[in-house]
Amino acid sequence: MPTVISVKSLVKTYVVGEVEVKALRGVDLEVERGEFLSVTGPSGSGKSTFMHIIGCLDRPTSGQYLLDGQDVSRMTKDQLAAIRNKKIGFVFQGFNLLTRTSALDNVELPLLYGANGMKTAERHKRAMDVLKAVGLENRADHHSNQLSGGQQQRVAIARSLVNQPSILLADEPTGNLDTRTSIEVMEIFQKLNLETGITVILITHEVDIAEYGTRTVAFRDGVVVTDKQNTRRRMAQDELAALPAPTA
Repeated sequence: MPTVISVKSLVKTYVVGEVEVKALRGVDLEVERGEFLSVTGPSGSGKSTFMHIIGCLDRPTSGQYLLDGQDVSRMTKDQLAAIRNKKIGFVFQGFNLLTRTSALDNVELPLLYGANGMKTAERHKRAMDVLKAVGLENRADHHSNQLSGGQQQRVAIARSLVNQPSILLADEPTGNLDTRTSIEVMEIFQKLNLETGITVILITHEVDIAEYGTRTVAFRDGVVVTDKQNTRRRMAQDELAALPAPTA
């Protein structure tokens, strides 16, 4: 498979007062198109900094970052924003939904910001299509504060997909969810990865959640310390089937 992300000698240094903090200390890593990569590590390991750089939310101090063969290491803010809008979908721990706005309207927001001239009916259809993909088409008119935590995360996933990105970047997406709901969310990521071929990069500090990916990379002190294929990958669908039925 072709390489979609390639970082070489990636360094990120923050200056806090008179102190330099090296968050990344020379990271070399490649991600193939269609992979489901889990990135783990304790707080301060560099995984969040790595996420911000590959998500085009920040730029490295030194080193190279190639996205689909294009060097984005020194792009302008506007160029980075265009890359984020076209190629990368984001899912965060905190959902980041507008509370008194319907699920459908929340999902449509990226299409409005994209300034692509899409007509209202087309926006509605695309938003409904991705809500259907995450099993929430029957909640499209519900406000986000009328939805459970798991349903809100599904809306957030649908919103991340509406611009049809080639990469889905999920930052601790199960951090605020119970066990069953966490597995349900991971089932969505696995299904998207398997059925559409979208590249999924999952940031998590939970080892068991990382095992849903096809490959796990662990960070510590700003460097990659392990990089392994998940030969015994956990399959969310099987785990859900084995759980007791949820109580009403």
